[in-house]
Amino acid sequence: MQTLAIRGGRVLRPDMTVTEADVLVDREGGDIVEIGPDLDGDETLDATDGLVMPGLVNAHTHVAMTLLRGYADDKPLETWLREDIWPVEAALEPADIEAGAELGMVEMIRSGTTAFADMYFEIDRTAAAVDRAGTRAVLGHGAISAGKDDEAARADIEESVAMAAQVDGAADGRVSGAVMPHSLTTVTPELLEFAAERAHEKGVPVHYHANETRDEVDPIVDERDQRPLAWARDLGLCGNDDFFAHGVHLDDSEIDLLAETGTGVVHCPASNMKLASGMAPVQRLLDAGATVGLGTDGAASNNDLDLFDEMRDAAMLGKLAADDASAVAAPDAVRMATAGGADVLGLDTGRLEPGAAADIAVVDFDAPHLTPGHDLVSHLAYAVRGSDVRHTVCDGDILMRDREVLTLDEEAVVERAAERARALVERAE
Repeated sequence: MQTLAIRGGRVLRPDMTVTEADVLVDREGGDIVEIGPDLDGDETLDATDGLVMPGLVNAHTHVAMTLLRGYADDKPLETWLREDIWPVEAALEPADIEAGAELGMVEMIRSGTTAFADMYFEIDRTAAAVDRAGTRAVLGHGAISAGKDDEAARADIEESVAMAAQVDGAADGRVSGAVMPHSLTTVTPELLEFAAERAHEKGVPVHYHANETRDEVDPIVDERDQRPLAWARDLGLCGNDDFFAHGVHLDDSEIDLLAETGTGVVHCPASNMKLASGMAPVQRLLDAGATVGLGTDGAASNNDLDLFDEMRDAAMLGKLAADDASAVAAPDAVRMATAGGADVLGLDTGRLEPGAAADIAVVDFDAPHLTPGHDLVSHLAYAVRGSDVRHTVCDGDILMRDREVLTLDEEAVVERAAERARALVERAE
């Protein structure tokens, strides 16, 4: 057994307490062997003055949309999608997806994210980028019916089903597949039901957007006299392994449904604020026992993939939504970005304990904006920046040491993505 010892720091435990300890990792098995004092390994990472914490889990994004960062800002969701995003996405080439995915993974590795869920296109190219980067991912082809004839819409859903099976188990098991119909309002009811049936036959989850804006809620209520998630449950979309993004406009019956079914919801506060979608009832979800993760959404609506920013946004916006300064407290925000996201995605990560996957971030705490260290968990939620991450480890492999990304050529990735983005916009316009 080849081992890695992360020594000299403090460790964030699953109960959100912090203790001085070392972490010993089995590099071959990719899991944590022991947490305790004075642990030695075949290789060492120095965590002096740092906090060893679980790698962050970005439970909903569109990672290749890094190419569209800053392309179309300050517009409401429907206008933004139909006038700007969908037209330029029609000009995407497979190499664009791969370049944008690599750029996003460099950004996530540098800010301590080791796992993510991605809904986009050409996901075999994203899976190849995940393999090189060393991260962990749940990937799915985002299928849509809007603007397509029946044959094309069905082909798109069938591609989502086929691609989920194709990528499942890729990158030495670090990639999982999911069937991903875009949303309850952009895919026909028949194809939503088909997607759920085929996904569950294949043993993979369904992931979609739901209740993001009132325009996604009111038409369903008016037409069907049902709340969207009650209707989604009738279609088979609310299984224990399924998950959806946003959940901004949920009523009490839907919150109870989520707690009952175990269906995961991914909170995307920055995107929700930027697109003026609203404030999700996160504290009510947590109080009900729902499974809640945290996501950045795509870089075109955020505009970064730094999950520490998202923690701060989640905590701040959660207090406003609840009109309560104690709502979505720092430990809740950190838990959503780690164990909560892992639970949503069905991954054995997000916690530092023996037997768990060795997905780890080491955060420096010697910076002025992190001094004094009265409460390190509070600092994680309110003061840490992605640039404070010193080391990133996934599946026992070191992805970044001393802020140098080891698995991808950062300079080449940035240069290639910038060129692909420029050419994409020229084609689209």
